[in-house]
Amino acid sequence: MVSDSPIRIILGLRDKPHGSDHLRPLIVEQQRAFEEDVFLVNIEQPIDRFLDHLKLERNSSAHTVKSYAEDLFALRDYMQRLSGGTSIDNLSTRSIRGFLSELHASGYSASTVSRKLSSLRSFCRFLCRDGIIERNPAEGLRGPKQGRTLPKVLSNDHIEKLLNAPAADVPLGRRDRALLETAYAGGLRVSELVGINLTDLDLGEGIVRIRGKGKRERLAPIGKYAVEAIQRWLPDRRPTLQPAAQKALFLNKRGTRLSARSVGRLLAKYLSIAGLDPATSPHTLRHTFATHLLNRGADIRSVQELLGHASITTTQIYTHLSSDRLRAEYDRTIGKKKEQRSA
Repeated sequence: MVSDSPIRIILGLRDKPHGSDHLRPLIVEQQRAFEEDVFLVNIEQPIDRFLDHLKLERNSSAHTVKSYAEDLFALRDYMQRLSGGTSIDNLSTRSIRGFLSELHASGYSASTVSRKLSSLRSFCRFLCRDGIIERNPAEGLRGPKQGRTLPKVLSNDHIEKLLNAPAADVPLGRRDRALLETAYAGGLRVSELVGINLTDLDLGEGIVRIRGKGKRERLAPIGKYAVEAIQRWLPDRRPTLQPAAQKALFLNKRGTRLSARSVGRLLAKYLSIAGLDPATSPHTLRHTFATHLLNRGADIRSVQELLGHASITTTQIYTHLSSDRLRAEYDRTIGKKKEQRSA
């Protein structure tokens, strides 16, 4: 007698002593197809599990999860084009290498290709850890060689022009001045800036609690200029009755929490008013904050803590900016004097 199997139970059939022998070939065939579907896992299922792992276990931000999702589903689409299927069995070193080559041929920068490779490495490690695959196909793959690209920063004069651009005699101008002052004085990511709640503020001490990447919290000093700008904005603040709006520091004109995209539009407006480079982004204010600190003698460990970097390697890029500035100043002064002596 053949024991009851999942497919037999689904069909509502059980072994009977008489009268069901003619159904046995159909049952065996259906059971084989059922078992093949179980073991040929579509890559979308592990991707969904990995994204849940990022959200629930690693406390990754919504932006980080979205970036991983875009990278992994792009790989899935490439596998579909390459082999006509998206089974996890088609995930190989060859398919990953081909995917990266296609990105490079499509004009993606070396840094973008390297970031996407990092996403794939994390995903493959997760698959190995959960026993979905036995061998890591991303192991040993190297990203493209990257040249050193230094982040753009604003000079002292330019940051002053930008901070003074919002009108002080209208409510939204006072909000925007507080927004820009806080972004620069705290060295904040735009997501951190719009995520500030009233309960995060300690204006007496000039401190704001920040929720950074990976839900890590830190206390950021913002200084008297940002504190004064916030104090001028608070009386104008008119939230809606929504609980999320009630607690948000920075609101849009409809009374709800300001979005990261809105910050980008506001910055573009004030860059135009101040006559500054329109390519400047909200993150430029964070780069400027770090570089100005180092230029004024702050040690790199302190800057790392203020920025909320998990690794000091990330912070070290700003030492290159500071070194380049010092070298240019040396060439402008000491080097010029040496030329005059030799003349």
